[in-house]
Amino acid sequence: MVELLFEDIFTLEKLDPEGKKFDKVSRIVAHSQQFDMDMELDVNTEVYPMHVGDKFTMVLAPTLSLDGTPDTGYFTQGGRKSLADKFEYVMHGKLYKISENSTEANVKVEIYASFGGLLMMLTGDPSNAVEVLR
Repeated sequence: MVELLFEDIFTLEKLDPEGKKFDKVSRIVAHSQQFDMDMELDVNTEVYPMHVGDKFTMVLAPTLSLDGTPDTGYFTQGGRKSLADKFEYVMHGKLYKISENSTEANVKVEIYASFGGLLMMLTGDPSNAVEVLR
């Protein structure tokens, strides 16, 4: 079974807080229930409509392969089951920056990812993102 880097249930708090920039994409602001993490995420709302108050599970995984086999970078339509089969909306991308924000009284980690130009920033206590930081 694939080892997940992060998993939590988020509640959508704001939709396009700085105004809508693109017709088919919205930036959501959400907060997680278990790990007290904040997330900003660009979502293709034409494909997956979202509304303030919606709850959703967000997972970060190193591969979509259920047996944990590393990702090759190529999608094969072999009909094999994958982690993606367990979700309604899946984004595939790259973590490109992990930093600490120590300007506040408590240190927070900021994890940045790009999914083909759709961006994510996950922010919170570093102890809640240990697997991502490895």
